[in-house]
Amino acid sequence: MMVIVNALLPVLMVIAAGTVVARLGIITGDQWRGLEKIAYFVLFPAIIIHTVAKTDFSTLPAFAMAATLLGSILITATIALILRPVLERKFKVDGPRFTSVFQGAIRWNTFIGLALADEIMGPQGVALLAVAIVAMIPVLNITCVIVLSRYAHGSSPSPVKIAGDLIRNPFIWSTALGLFLNLTGLPLPEFAMTTLKILGSAALPIGIVCVGAGLNLAALRRPGPALASSAILKLAVMPLVAFTLSSLAGLQDAAYLVVMIAMSVPAASGSYLLARQMGGDASLMAEILTFETLLAGITMPIVLLIAT
Repeated sequence: MMVIVNALLPVLMVIAAGTVVARLGIITGDQWRGLEKIAYFVLFPAIIIHTVAKTDFSTLPAFAMAATLLGSILITATIALILRPVLERKFKVDGPRFTSVFQGAIRWNTFIGLALADEIMGPQGVALLAVAIVAMIPVLNITCVIVLSRYAHGSSPSPVKIAGDLIRNPFIWSTALGLFLNLTGLPLPEFAMTTLKILGSAALPIGIVCVGAGLNLAALRRPGPALASSAILKLAVMPLVAFTLSSLAGLQDAAYLVVMIAMSVPAASGSYLLARQMGGDASLMAEILTFETLLAGITMPIVLLIAT
């Protein structure tokens, strides 16, 4: 238990530091947006390319992990879609609000996941989380774009635009590039790998600070069924599904723990940007992200304690 707490507390403290810096106005809105873009488009692609390119997937239970992760996502997404008519009828959750519930229920915060995996298991944890990145990110992005296209009031994008958005997504293209280097064995010059490593080392602290800065505590004054249902699906149902599927797949030790980390982190801050771009309920999305990030400080130690 102390290992988990000692690993989780530094991440929560860095999140809190981001919140304090934002509230004190040391860094302002536009400056935060710049930091977010650097982390999103430069630093995290660097750590993903470096990690995926160097990971020997043949020594990892990649298939069992991928099957467990994707199964957990698809089952939780199906439950959310089944609940949609109930949420609409009982609680007046319309299409745009449902898209935020859906994103909050299935997306994962890669920043927090990587930080925890690195803190608990070091390079082995980061390598195993690379499997989660490869397996989950394309499916999550495609699924959320389709749901937003179907239920949001914004204009539904064409297949060409959806494909373009996915190709431009830095997590997708960096994962693809890392896999290409890994599978082809094409060596990068040593200076290039060192550059990626240096850039990647800045990704986790900056990304986690930005998570804290993005918390909107005032949004929690009006919690409602939509927020609660999204948080329950993400922080309780999805870890439970992952726990069950991991047992069926025979996952053990570090691989099992990484799956539980990936399935128990709160939703990704990129959900807010996607909600704004595609006509979802961005305000509700901000509430969900804030509530889940705070609540995860309680639920994640419980989930990881059970997992260990």
